[in-house]
Amino acid sequence: MSGLDSLLTEQPNPASEGIDARPAEEILRIMNAEDQKAALAVAAEIRSIARAVDAIVASMERGGRLFYIGAGTSGRLGVLDASECPPTFSADPGLVRGLIAGGEAALSRSTEASEDDPDAGASDLLAAGFTGTDVLAGIAASGRTPYVLGAVAAARRLGAVTIGISCTPDSELSRAVDYPIAPLTGPEVLTGSTRLKAGTATKLVLNMLTTATFIRRGYVYGNLMVNVQPRNRKLIDRACRIIARAAEVDKTRAGALLQDSGGSVRTAILMARAGVSREEAERRLASAGGRLSVALKSK
Repeated sequence: MSGLDSLLTEQPNPASEGIDARPAEEILRIMNAEDQKAALAVAAEIRSIARAVDAIVASMERGGRLFYIGAGTSGRLGVLDASECPPTFSADPGLVRGLIAGGEAALSRSTEASEDDPDAGASDLLAAGFTGTDVLAGIAASGRTPYVLGAVAAARRLGAVTIGISCTPDSELSRAVDYPIAPLTGPEVLTGSTRLKAGTATKLVLNMLTTATFIRRGYVYGNLMVNVQPRNRKLIDRACRIIARAAEVDKTRAGALLQDSGGSVRTAILMARAGVSREEAERRLASAGGRLSVALKSK
């Protein structure tokens, strides 16, 4: 591996030269201008991201799962995205998994030393039950984190699909995976602090991977989160608003439908739109593989 000083993310940023002597507002304007580059960098990778989404969808249709693995900020972002899939899409908690170097303790306390062990990446992945039918997305802004590369190598030995997310051109990670994604965000406002632009770009990519995957798999109706789990007041209110909009009923009726459906937004909408019982709505959804748009056309 070449030295860190050759990496794009480790170069000094001329735009933030002397930032330590600037007033707060000017510091923030510099940061905001640089942050805008993250979205543009991701836009340049849309085709690569789309190919990765297609691979994830194909794997899940065969019973596979999506695993994220990373160290430090990259690992935390993967765990965050994975943890948001069950409440957003009512996905099985094991369908999208996030692994981080150092384990759960590393989520709240920096343990970056563990990222230097490729064997730990491989063993953590296998210990989590990863198989050849799953997809591994390795996350490393530098594209050279040993922990991540070790996990990718293990996944490839199993014949699994691999994705790499980095912010460095032609990185070792990109060369090691089937589907490289590399938003080139450039030098950071604070030299080498990849929790900034690189982290923002990474979060955008992860949002796209899971959101597009679940949209493609029918977990969304129109642009509505019909699989949301109404487990608190905010989510119950959201669920009622979704039912009201999709079923074209008032909010009072939507609340009654939600209760009668056993708390299932999809079932409630189908009950109202098709004029069927909860049991019939559940049967149609099961026959449609949970896809509300398909169930609405069935009888």
